[in-house]
Formats: sequence, C-alpha cells, structure tokens
Amino acid sequence: MAGQDPALSTSHPFYDVARHGILQVAGDDRFGRRVVTFSCCRMPPSHELDHQRLLEYLKYTLDQYVENDYTIVYFHYGLNSRNKPSLGWLQSAYKEFDRKYKKNLKALYVVHPTSFIKVLWNILKPLISHKFGKKVIYFNYLSELHEHLKYDQLVIPPEVLRYDEKLQSLHEGRTPPPTKTPPPRPPLPTQQFGVSLQYLKDKNQGELIPPVLRFTVTYLREKGLRTEGLFRRSASVQTVREIQRLYNQGKPVNFDDYGDIHIPAVILKTFLRELPQPLLTFQAYEQILGITCVESSLRVTRCRQILRSLPEHNYVVLRYLMGFLHAVSRESIFNKMNSSNLACVFGLNLIWPSQGVSSLSALVPLNMFTELLIEYYEKIFSTPEAPGEHGLAPWEQGSRAAPLQEAVPRTQATGLTKPTLPPSPLMAARRRL
Repeated sequence: MAGQDPALSTSHPFYDVARHGILQVAGDDRFGRRVVTFSCCRMPPSHELDHQRLLEYLKYTLDQYVENDYTIVYFHYGLNSRNKPSLGWLQSAYKEFDRKYKKNLKALYVVHPTSFIKVLWNILKPLISHKFGKKVIYFNYLSELHEHLKYDQLVIPPEVLRYDEKLQSLHEGRTPPPTKTPPPRPPLPTQQFGVSLQYLKDKNQGELIPPVLRFTVTYLREKGLRTEGLFRRSASVQTVREIQRLYNQGKPVNFDDYGDIHIPAVILKTFLRELPQPLLTFQAYEQILGITCVESSLRVTRCRQILRSLPEHNYVVLRYLMGFLHAVSRESIFNKMNSSNLACVFGLNLIWPSQGVSSLSALVPLNMFTELLIEYYEKIFSTPEAPGEHGLAPWEQGSRAAPLQEAVPRTQATGLTKPTLPPSPLMAARRRL
C-alpha cells in the first residue's frame, strides 16, 4: 500500500489506521520544532476508515510531542467526497483537541487550500479561538515551505508533488520564484554550522569538541541545569540566524545579551541537526533500530557494542554531549527533564537515515537508544576493558572526563540531597543490570 511504513508492525495499537501512512513525522523545522505531516490523499474511502479511530491515532501520535513545541503540515490535496469526514466529526475533533494539544502547536501549515477550506473555516470560525487562528498559515505551492521547513525531510506523497507541478504549469508567469540556493563554494574558515566534525577540528587547532558545542554546554551547565522545560522551547528564527551568523563569522556570542536560557539550548540542537552526517553516523542507523529486539538486561552492553563502530572523533563528541545530558537528567526534579524526556528531544538530532526521514515506527528504538545513553552514561562510556573498544587516549582525557567531573561539585556545593529521578521506562531494565 502506498505510503505504508515497511517497518510498521501489525502489533501497533492503531495498525488499522497507521498502515495507510496518513500521518508521518518529518524531522524538525528550522526553529527546532518537530514536524508532523497529514496527507489527505492517503485517506481511503470513508467506509474503509473509522474516522473516530483516525482521531484517536492522531492524538496518540501527538501525545509523543505535545510537551514540546511542534508543527503540523496539512496536505489538503486528495480530500474528496469519497473520503471526506463529516462536518460533525470535524467539529467534535476540534473540541477534543484541548489546550494540551493547542498550547505548543506553533504553526499549522495548510498546503494547496481550496474553496472548501475557506468555507469550512467560516463554519468553524465561532469555535476557533483567535490565538489558534493566527497559527494557521496557507501555502499555495510546495516551494513556499522552503523558508520554514527542511523541505528535503518532508514526506510528500507523489500525488501531491504531481498536483503541485500541475498548478505551477497552469499558473505559469505567476509562479513564485524558486528558493535561492547558494552556489557551491567552500565554507568560511570560521564556519561552525553545516560543516563536518573533521573540518571543525582542522580549523580549531585540533580541538575535538566543536566550539559551539563547548560554549553552549558550558553556559547551560552554569546557568540552565535547573531551568524547567530545558530544550523544550523554541526561539525566534531571527535570533537563531543572527547567532549562527556570528559564530560562522568567528565573532563572539554572549548569551547573556539575549536574556533567554532557552536560546543556547536551541543553538545546541541546531548545531547537531545541521551536521552533514548525524553524530551517531548513517552506518549505525540500522543497528540502533534493532535495540528493541535485544533483551532489556543486555541493552546497555549492546549500546557499548554499537558505539565501538563509531569513528573516534564522533565517540568523543558523543560522550561529551551525553555527559552533559546526564547531568541535566540528574536535576530533573527541578527541570522536569529526565532521561526519557531528553531522549524525545534529542533522538532525531543524533541519528537519521541517509535517505528520507525516520518513520513513526523508528522513533521508539531511536528514543530508547538515546535514553539508554543518557540514563546509563557511566556504564556505557566507562573505560572499556574489551580489546577493540574505544580507549581513553591521552588527548581525550579533558574532553571525555569533563562532563561528569563538572557535574559532581555543583551538586555538592548546593548542600542539597541528590534528587530522586522521576520514574523512567528503563527503570525495570536498570534493576536487572
């Protein structure tokens, strides 16, 4: 079936609806917000689809993201009299999406709107709050999405692509200008975003930890460990681009000037997302997907085995980052960000496939793997004993040991009892280790 996720299991609680591929997760937008797409052309005729189940599946999917800022892209093409839900269903659906879902929805992009959408909007207008209405943005062409989203990550059905081409040809002469793509050229010597770890090492006197990563982690360690909802909030695109420009030009950045602790958190996530290859590498993607098939008591060992295949530089940077996230999780009684919450935020920022985007079914193993790295940081990144694993080379000592060493004095200095972590899905596995 077109659009069906090949990795989707029949044991999925909403397999009857999910198999159609109506909903997809498409990575993050340019503001670091998770993107969920809804494709009307993949909706089967109404007699073949239980619309109440579709609503429950939509809520089930969004429940994984509503604690963080997120975006929905709605592809309207393909909605017709055969698969269109009733007006009563639409009204009840809007009512069921309470503040929990609307609060952190930052944008609803409606692509290829028709007169039906405008009529429907007028009908539902009395029910829709002014604040929510401002989040709805209409795009007549797919090309208009470029400015807001990582277009190559979007899961766009072929039918929608063909329809967009048809619209472009029909309106020739009024077609929006194509997105400007800068000509290929070598990056600036001071470039920080969108370049490889090796490039950053070569341009920074052999320093293994990229400057942006070190600066943001240091700042957040000092001032943000107890900030509630750390890494859950986005920042204005203008601010993010300004800071990226300063870093890329080799100019200093003082986060105190911006007065928002969430800004360096967004910059950290942006840096990871813009690496040409994910920190965990394309090669490790399939291995990581298999983590759910490993017995829970053996998963930490399996994580260590998978990390053995990483390039030494990637391993060092990953260890530095995980040490910091482990420190964040230790303050979860204050910041509400335990290892599970952090994994939901960082999973797709650490690993993604070489082609396309991660499917909905891939999120479970990707997040589980990330959670294991954070929760069992000491076990997974401890000095290995088996030959062939990454040892602690002399030039790594500072970078790889620093996160854990830095976290301990801060807790001791406060004079507080070490907080108990909130329950984690991995708690049962921990007892078996």
